[in-house]
Amino acid sequence: MSLFEAQSTEFQPRHIGPNENETAQMLKAVGVSDLDELMEKTVPAGIRMQEDLNLPSPMSEFEYLQHIKEVSLKNKVFKTYIGQGYYDTITPSVILRNIFENPAWYTQYTPYQAEISQGRLESLLNYQTMVSDLTGLPIANASLLDEGTAAAEAMTMFFNTLNKDINHIGRPKFFVDEDTFPQTKDVVITRAQPVGIEVVFGDYKKATLDNTYFGALVQYPNDKGSIEDYRDFINKVHGIGGFVAMATDLLALTLLTPPGELGADVALGSAQRFGVPLGYGGPHAAFFAAKDDFKRSIPGRIIGVSVDSQGNRALRMALQTREQHIKREKATSNICTAQALLANMAAMYAVFHGSNGLRNIAKRIALLTQTLANALEERGYTITKEFFFDTIVVKVDDVTTYRQKAERQQLNFRYFDNQHIGISLDETTTPSDLFDVINSFVNDVDPVAYQIEHEGGLDIIPSALTRTSDFLTHPVFNTHHSETQMMRYIRFLESKDYSLVHGMIPLGSCTMKLNAASEMMPLSWSHWSKIHPFAPVAQTEGYTYVVNELSKYLCEITQFDACSLQPNSGAQGEYAGLLAIKGFHEANGEAHRNVMLIPISAHGTNPASAVMVGMKVVVVKALENGYIDVEDLKAKAQEHSANLAGIMITYPSTYGVYEESVTEITEIVHSHGGQVYMDGANMNAQVGLTAPGLIGADVCHLNLHKTFAIPHGGGGPGMGPICVKEHLAKHLPGHVVFNNGQSSNFKAHGAVSAAQYGSASILLISYAYIRMLGAQGVRKATEYAILNANYMLARLKDQYEILYTNHHHACAHEFIIDLRPLKKTAEIEAEDVAKRLMDYGFHAPTLSFPVPGTIMVEPTESEDKAELDRFCEAMLSIRREIDMIENGGLDKKDNPLKNAPHTMAQICNDEWTKPYTRTMAAFPLDSIKANKFWPTVTRVNNTVGDRNLICVCLPTEMYAEQA
Repeated sequence: MSLFEAQSTEFQPRHIGPNENETAQMLKAVGVSDLDELMEKTVPAGIRMQEDLNLPSPMSEFEYLQHIKEVSLKNKVFKTYIGQGYYDTITPSVILRNIFENPAWYTQYTPYQAEISQGRLESLLNYQTMVSDLTGLPIANASLLDEGTAAAEAMTMFFNTLNKDINHIGRPKFFVDEDTFPQTKDVVITRAQPVGIEVVFGDYKKATLDNTYFGALVQYPNDKGSIEDYRDFINKVHGIGGFVAMATDLLALTLLTPPGELGADVALGSAQRFGVPLGYGGPHAAFFAAKDDFKRSIPGRIIGVSVDSQGNRALRMALQTREQHIKREKATSNICTAQALLANMAAMYAVFHGSNGLRNIAKRIALLTQTLANALEERGYTITKEFFFDTIVVKVDDVTTYRQKAERQQLNFRYFDNQHIGISLDETTTPSDLFDVINSFVNDVDPVAYQIEHEGGLDIIPSALTRTSDFLTHPVFNTHHSETQMMRYIRFLESKDYSLVHGMIPLGSCTMKLNAASEMMPLSWSHWSKIHPFAPVAQTEGYTYVVNELSKYLCEITQFDACSLQPNSGAQGEYAGLLAIKGFHEANGEAHRNVMLIPISAHGTNPASAVMVGMKVVVVKALENGYIDVEDLKAKAQEHSANLAGIMITYPSTYGVYEESVTEITEIVHSHGGQVYMDGANMNAQVGLTAPGLIGADVCHLNLHKTFAIPHGGGGPGMGPICVKEHLAKHLPGHVVFNNGQSSNFKAHGAVSAAQYGSASILLISYAYIRMLGAQGVRKATEYAILNANYMLARLKDQYEILYTNHHHACAHEFIIDLRPLKKTAEIEAEDVAKRLMDYGFHAPTLSFPVPGTIMVEPTESEDKAELDRFCEAMLSIRREIDMIENGGLDKKDNPLKNAPHTMAQICNDEWTKPYTRTMAAFPLDSIKANKFWPTVTRVNNTVGDRNLICVCLPTEMYAEQA
């Protein structure tokens, strides 16, 4: 290989941790001569890929960045006034640099280990407080995927509240006002149909509702920009015992009476315009707030206030057992990914601006909108609505000439039909921008003139709906308004959190690999970040190119025929894949096929997703070695043959082994007329070696935030596209169609996300990952993921019991350490080991999944031998501590594991009463002294948090009382 050829492969050793010398040492420890021999011992020969993947040649990072810059310039960045729930915004530079572009924020994992997540938990608590204050409702989560799916979650929550008996649905109807965003209506219909909800569209003013309705959805301000007073309607719905959800706008709520004060039960929407780039549709954090009555059924994650073992304030994911151990076949939601990174950006936007800053931004937008409306009315145009905030609809004779003139000036308006033009202003709109907007409606002869009444009132907001209540009164929103203060606050929170900048996060089934800087950088570029999801297709050729190329690569990697990039989380991918199976059976006249076989070891989202598409879950047993019980599968498939829809499997299995019987499993299901759904959570052990299409699957979702390098962002964003065989292609998700930007009469198209390509901007990361690694590189990544796991297994197997290896005593890319025996010998639980690892400077592996009382370790290919050894040394040292407990050298109740983690405040305290030394507590290995990560709280008390659900920022005086 020449020097220049070598340059094109330079990313491979930068992504893959072990070098050549380390690889040789690790192979020796595993007991194999080379990687090929290890692959033979782990991946069954019958499913091995025989040829190299047909992917483009690898690119150097420099080459890639030049390439993606050229592709970005295919997008045309017009000044966009389309609105419809998506608005250009100004991301404060201090937030852009210190959060959005900061790996200490975007490489964090979901905050299941609260003691090393206090920073992002505080930021997410700020987000919930912001949402609760602005909506006027007491309970808020953090967060949901997008506005459309948030509306669907509200509908589902209402439905399940009033229809307890699923066999007899007494209240099947859900009213949706016709002036709700089209993409929201699309998603709501998709979610409603499988579970028997009848969606009724109409004008809320004329709606006749009875007790067959369980709820309603209205938009505030609505799709036409109109500010409507829904109080009478809400009372009407409450009068029949139903519930009301209001889709709304956080910025508008700084000026408008909040939904909670109007009587709404739920308020929802998108926090995108709080500093989060458009990005062709995402990722953006949705918000969801509700009355206290719904606190036990609100979907998604809630951050709560509790205390630690020392009685100090500590934050945690409240009700988190619901998140980690989803109610499986009784679930009403399958949410597993939030949009934490984007929620943190939106929260920091509110912290930075404060209530006055947000109100001033809103007033500026409203004044400019009022000025525009007056200027157009003076020129003889009709503005269709009397009251509005940022959006007007202008009536014209024929939109054609207006559109042509607008696009010549590089302006995008929204075209409802041939006679109505929508114009939505935003934070980036300046007074001078109005010249160009108005110019699109005049003759180019008369000079454009208008005047803004800077001190004038807002006639466009009705007095009956003008906000009078305060919001964002907590000190956190009234302190950090200079950049110095804001920078230090962000850094203060960052220092409390463990991320990949500190060390390995060895989470089984979660694949916390390198998120390379070159993959991330283009996301901040304006030609990617400032594109509206409903911009005309001619302006989005760069995105179209990436979407088409990435779809092609993913089909090649999975050996499937078609791909949808719309699902914006893994669970959304599951849902979309199951809908494709359901649609296939219905098209074949077999709608009765509704039984889904799911192994007992499956992720909790699998049965939850099946229930959400109206399927009946039948559990398949597992053998003692973790394999699917084929005999039980045969019996269940035979029993339900007439109604079998399919099976959901994970490969390698959730237990971390490649089951040799997998092709037999797929053949059994196919022989009974079922389809095979493969959960792509463990795809990092397949790429380049085998593929779902070779194994016999019909559909597979891919967690791009795992295998394909999109960062986890503290609990999101994620992407879960699905690839399918040809016979399922026509059943992939559709979307409300905008032909050249002009919306036709509403017709549902089976969307599962609000934007056509989900969180489109982060698709760039996976595209970059594949382009820089190439076919050989993505295969090597898989091989090293397997090598790293087997090396760690080899180092730990003599001191810990290992569950579920194959007949060569090898694992796939992850393995399970059984800690249950330690409960008998030393009264040590798996949680104690997880918390003690924090003292050693590590995030714990996956805890008690898929087997209670165990930890599941997945190192990924990105960690080098030194880091693998550091983790193994920590685990071996912990085992020695457990030996001391077993031998009486340490007390069973008062020892470093039971008391873990230890904070700096404890270690530096003048008093030390523990029966072990401070050194043993904080520096159990000498190597830790050089680079100590300190947890900021001791073990969090989950019981206190569950008994006293507090999910907003407490007043300062209450902190003092607690202390």
